[in-house]
Amino acid sequence: MRALAQYVMRGPLQAGGVAALATAVPYLSWIGAAVVGLVVLRLGPVQGLNVGLWALLPAIGWAWFGNEPSVIAVLLLVFTMAAVLRGTVSWERSLLAGSSLGLVIGLALPLFFSGMLAAVTEAFLGIYQWAYPDMAAQLGEEFRPAIRSMVEGLMPGSYLSMAVAVTMLARYWQAVLYNPGGFGREFHGFRLSKGVAALCVLLLIVAPMAGVNPLLLGWVAGLPLLVAGIALVHGVVGLKKASNLWLVVFYALLVVQGFTISLLLMLLAIVDSWLDIRRRIRPAGPAE
Repeated sequence: MRALAQYVMRGPLQAGGVAALATAVPYLSWIGAAVVGLVVLRLGPVQGLNVGLWALLPAIGWAWFGNEPSVIAVLLLVFTMAAVLRGTVSWERSLLAGSSLGLVIGLALPLFFSGMLAAVTEAFLGIYQWAYPDMAAQLGEEFRPAIRSMVEGLMPGSYLSMAVAVTMLARYWQAVLYNPGGFGREFHGFRLSKGVAALCVLLLIVAPMAGVNPLLLGWVAGLPLLVAGIALVHGVVGLKKASNLWLVVFYALLVVQGFTISLLLMLLAIVDSWLDIRRRIRPAGPAE
């Protein structure tokens, strides 16, 4: 990955070529978005836009001909978050910008990609009917609107999650090339301010009553808290100079018990916004 980052930073021709090629290849579009994010972070939005236009062409092709909006959605989200991060040097503002755009994308999906959402809904219904035939027969068509609502919240939520991960990859590339260790220090110290944490909690509480898809609003409001919770775990492990095995166990639990662990991480992020937990932890000394 370092070699790829070095290559794309040789010039706009190399960056644009890799971004366009990666975006055009199935399952590699995230690399194209990461290249655009790296250029934005290092050289600014104008240079990033020049490279991003090369990636935008195949992304539009995926959306127009393939009825697949994920590629262009992730690309736009990464560009936005990288531009805000470069301008403010604030992960908090970058995540808020990403969540705001993610909400707009989520509201626009049913208008422009209803066919794709209908196909995904049918796929989920088929899986449910296969796994729980008796309950599916009992509920009948009553279950379809609930599945459709779930899909309309889940799809943009997955785009936003991918975009956050790709933006972090771009930031990591930038640190590896120009500021070794900088990404680790930045991420380990990331925490939400009290006001932003309170806003996220408020949105999570009012989501069922807001007239907006609750799952969609849950994604855009909960993701900054989740990222802050993950950063807290990394920060504590770094402060205590603990083995990376703790992080391996942590991510294994996150995969196996995703919902429960995610709720716990969001709760920790809320507490951390008020108490600054890392400041209260004594760093590990040489003896440790």
